[in-house]
Amino acid sequence: MKNKKDETTKNLIVRPPVVTILGHVDHGKTSLLDAIRHTNVTAREHGGITQHIGAYQVEVNGRKITFIDTPGHAAFSQMRARGAIVTDIAILVVAADDGVMPQTKESIAHIKAANVPMIVAINKTDLETANIEKVKQQLAENEVFVEGYGGDVVTVNISAKTKAGISELLEMILLVADMQELKADPEASVEGVVIESSLDRFRGSVATILVQTGTLRTGGYVVIGKAKGKIRGMVGADGKPAKEAGPSTPVEILGLESVPDVGEKLLLQTAVLSAKKDQEITKELAERPGLELLGQPERVEIRIIIKADVAGSLEAISTAIEALETETQKVKFIHRATGEISESDVMLAASTKALIIGFNVKTSIAASKLAEEEKVNVRVFNIIYELLDELKEGLEALAKPKITEEVLGKATVIALFEAKGGKVAGCKMIEGAISKGNTIRVKRDQEEIGRSRIKSMRHLQEEISKTTDNMEFGLVPDAKLDFTIGDIIEAVKIS
Repeated sequence: MKNKKDETTKNLIVRPPVVTILGHVDHGKTSLLDAIRHTNVTAREHGGITQHIGAYQVEVNGRKITFIDTPGHAAFSQMRARGAIVTDIAILVVAADDGVMPQTKESIAHIKAANVPMIVAINKTDLETANIEKVKQQLAENEVFVEGYGGDVVTVNISAKTKAGISELLEMILLVADMQELKADPEASVEGVVIESSLDRFRGSVATILVQTGTLRTGGYVVIGKAKGKIRGMVGADGKPAKEAGPSTPVEILGLESVPDVGEKLLLQTAVLSAKKDQEITKELAERPGLELLGQPERVEIRIIIKADVAGSLEAISTAIEALETETQKVKFIHRATGEISESDVMLAASTKALIIGFNVKTSIAASKLAEEEKVNVRVFNIIYELLDELKEGLEALAKPKITEEVLGKATVIALFEAKGGKVAGCKMIEGAISKGNTIRVKRDQEEIGRSRIKSMRHLQEEISKTTDNMEFGLVPDAKLDFTIGDIIEAVKIS
């Protein structure tokens, strides 16, 4: 979760850690969550959790821990794909009798991609078939190195059934949290993230918000992506009405005009207006999926998720791809597994900006649709050399010098005039300066709709060569552009 470490802030307080539990199906994720709820003193005193809101808090030695009760790594990655950094600590649940399974490997990939501390909870240790050392060995084979096996990842032996080890796990969560020095300002501008949302037939649009900074209160007017509304009621994790919620606190809010998406960010209206005024809210543009510059312009990395038909193919392809590496071209495997390309693979790729490569496998219909929505690049091959050729071309293309564009000035279209050569835009400056001969790009709803050079500009009846602050002027483009009122014109310097 977003950790505010602004040294200029005087109101920082220690906040509860936010924890997500991941693991293979049937390894005990739900049982562990239930065991934590039922063994917690606070929950008992309040009669248990009376209403599911997608998250809850427990109290340990006078300190709180927030658990995000997501349906698994799909939602975990979905929030990250939308830029919502929610989790402070991830608990990987592995059954002592079953060991590392396919979804365990997927969970490991998601946790590593999120770059958050991991605690391994080895569950079902009460069974006669439990083999804890085998689990640790398998984890090492999947690059999770626990204490005693060449690493520092903490393991806790538990039994969700008998409640053994639950207290130790909670104490370990607090210890890891202390090492992170998690702090937030309850008096700062309110920011939060949607972790669950739905349309209730009786209560209308409902969203569970994890507050990250500031204090959310009833009566405030909030904007969450395209959804907005006045908070007319809040419900805490204990199922009781709440008037306010501070950092790391989950709360269900009522009063929205529509249902927001999971992972959307919440802001109070005052914060939204301020952000717009300062030009700080911009649409996030996705980079080419899977390819990214790393610091130095001459060094590039390609991030890859591989799904193959069999283990032998997977190993052969991985080895061949690694051979493409050079000093300036790196390959990073986000996840490797056998089986068809799934929705989970797509969400992991979206959150890590990775390329999905399939070899002799199919892509599920749902995954194909999601890949299109999330703009994830999925490539499926049947011949290895074709796969390698395409990757090599991608790396070489990215290694070439990148074209950059510097915005020199911005204006908004406030009027339109017809002329022989096309529309003339009546504009008003927003910031910077625009000069005759500049290259301009026209944006509508944050998307570019056209480009041209400036042929001429006028202020009142006079020809001008450059604008000044807040100036109103007429602009004639060199090429025909379909202006409309409200468009944004940006003068750019290309280098």
